[in-house]
Amino acid sequence: MKKIFFMALCLAAAACTSVKEVELIPASSFETEVDGKQVSLYTLAAGDLTMQVTNFGGRVVTLWTPDKDGNYEDIVLGYNNIETYLNNPGERFLGAVVGPYANRIANGTYTIGEETYTFPQNNNGQTLHGGLKGLDLVVWDVEEVTDSTLVLSYLHEDGAEGMPGNLKIVMTYALTSDNEFKVDYLAETDKSTHVNISHHSFFNLKGEGNGTINDHILYINASNTTPVNAALIPSGEIADVTGTPFDFRQAKAIGQDLEVENEQLANGGGYDHNWILDRQTADQMELAASVYEPASGRFMEVYTDQPALQFYGGNFFDGTTEGKYGKALRYRESMALETQKYPDTPNHSNFPSTLLNPGETYTHSCVYRFSVK
Repeated sequence: MKKIFFMALCLAAAACTSVKEVELIPASSFETEVDGKQVSLYTLAAGDLTMQVTNFGGRVVTLWTPDKDGNYEDIVLGYNNIETYLNNPGERFLGAVVGPYANRIANGTYTIGEETYTFPQNNNGQTLHGGLKGLDLVVWDVEEVTDSTLVLSYLHEDGAEGMPGNLKIVMTYALTSDNEFKVDYLAETDKSTHVNISHHSFFNLKGEGNGTINDHILYINASNTTPVNAALIPSGEIADVTGTPFDFRQAKAIGQDLEVENEQLANGGGYDHNWILDRQTADQMELAASVYEPASGRFMEVYTDQPALQFYGGNFFDGTTEGKYGKALRYRESMALETQKYPDTPNHSNFPSTLLNPGETYTHSCVYRFSVK
């Protein structure tokens, strides 16, 4: 890949302590048309962060952050051209927005009132992340672009992938001077439908392709999970994490308990589960999780107003595909932390509702905050 260097300018001279140098992907590598709509690549910068995003699937393609010595790495997985995303040989959801129903719907079906809806079964007989053509595989309309903000919108039409309602979604990506990557969603519908949208970047705080994430130190603010069967569908039970490999209330290495004999770990091939957050408020921003990588000193905190978090530890990467810099994307060398509502909620009356009715507004905010220590 051709090297292009981007010099990030400080907006306020008083706040500018140094100029940073990061390797950017040329915008020309993403310029094409898909389904008659223009695809492009956008560069955002603020604080110590630089990020590139394509409006194909709202995908975060690069995210550059400094380590404790000021050295930059791109800490998200992705590809360096649109063709590889369009003809993807590996993981489908790299850096994307997922939905309209993130996570899984059992047997690809749910009922609203007296109407039963069916969806493509694209994951072991279940519907995952919106079906065969979810929000990750469509071209979003660009509403606004600034140096640090990108506003995208999309109309998920009534009946698309079998899902009811014309769902109008507005999604905002923003970088802040406090080294935050903020994601905000708003959605409205003209027919009752279930909505659960999430962000699906894969992180490695060492940098893409730079080794295991099992030595990352993870904290999750959660006392319970929603156990799953072998198809990763919740049983409906709420399970206490005490004394299990799922207890991250005291921060620990991700790999510390991976070899413990545990049916739930076996069902997910490792960590691929939903944690119920120990929230103090109904809908305010609260700390959900944090990750620390000792060698680089990079520290990432995750804040959200949502009730749950899916932690996926990269169990299904096999090293057969390469990322942006020619490095293999290997087994357990990346992690997703997806703020969300519970999986398969439409089929579990004891889970907090995901139903969105006409006249209501779905909102969801998530913040990934970066620092070093």
